[in-house]
Amino acid sequence: MYLEKRRIGKSIKYYLVYSYREKNNVKKIRRYLGVNLSLKELEKARIDAERQIKKEIGELSTEIFNFSLSKKQIGRLNEYDKKLEVCHFDKKDWKRFTEEFVYNTNAIEGSTVRLGEVKEILAKYKIAKEPEEIETKGVAKAINYIRKTKEDLSLPLIRRLHKLCFEGSKPFAGQFRNVDVVIMNAIGEIVHAGVPLSQLDFALKDLVLWHKENKNKFKSLVLAAIIHDQFEHIHPFQDGNGRVGRLLLNFVLIKNNYPPINILLEDRAEYYHTLQEYSKNQDLKPTLKFLIKQYQKMLRRVPTKIKAK
Repeated sequence: MYLEKRRIGKSIKYYLVYSYREKNNVKKIRRYLGVNLSLKELEKARIDAERQIKKEIGELSTEIFNFSLSKKQIGRLNEYDKKLEVCHFDKKDWKRFTEEFVYNTNAIEGSTVRLGEVKEILAKYKIAKEPEEIETKGVAKAINYIRKTKEDLSLPLIRRLHKLCFEGSKPFAGQFRNVDVVIMNAIGEIVHAGVPLSQLDFALKDLVLWHKENKNKFKSLVLAAIIHDQFEHIHPFQDGNGRVGRLLLNFVLIKNNYPPINILLEDRAEYYHTLQEYSKNQDLKPTLKFLIKQYQKMLRRVPTKIKAK
């Protein structure tokens, strides 16, 4: 927010202004503070106006997270859920899934630890020292956490997952970013910008509130996809957003007694494409189709033995 002055003759009018981006357009919220104000009067008016603008920004954040869908539209999205067979893992399946998930989710972000090394680190390393080893054990701890926790989606849960993954490898583990972030491709082009720092708190609170108010409207696969894609759109951490986002995807699925999904390194390009389709066009369908294909591949790697009744 910034103070804007307009001189009219011998008088000065004061405004408090907040700029934000909606799709490709820059918009402003402007609040009139008064004319020819003393410093004390200006400060009091500024505080009152800032409170009003913050309230309005909170309402606007649902415009960024635009899922004001009709019952018919929700029904069409929920049809995708029928393509996902509900089943449960036994102890051996969970071990294999955890190893596969840890390997793929870290490799997508550039880890050089191979699958065989993941298995060895998880089985034999009591204490990890190198960053990639720490993150290997950390992601496994986070999977175990989302399997057992009874809590609902919250900001403390999101921070806890980040801390479990990166404590010891990143100095900001468990802390939301205090800078703006962008994602660039191999040739330096910006492919995604996280929400501006000025909107981050509102976007995160809106994510949690939206989940609370809408979780019973959507089938589990659709709900998980929405939370995952919106989290990645927000990009609330300085680094590590991809791994936490994929953990949140499975948190929603597991909480609703659905099987987890492993996104494979070999399908990274298609995965990134689905994120861009959501962020740029608010199109969730590519993500849903992609997740169903990933689930089908995962079942061939982790043969489920206990089918849901």
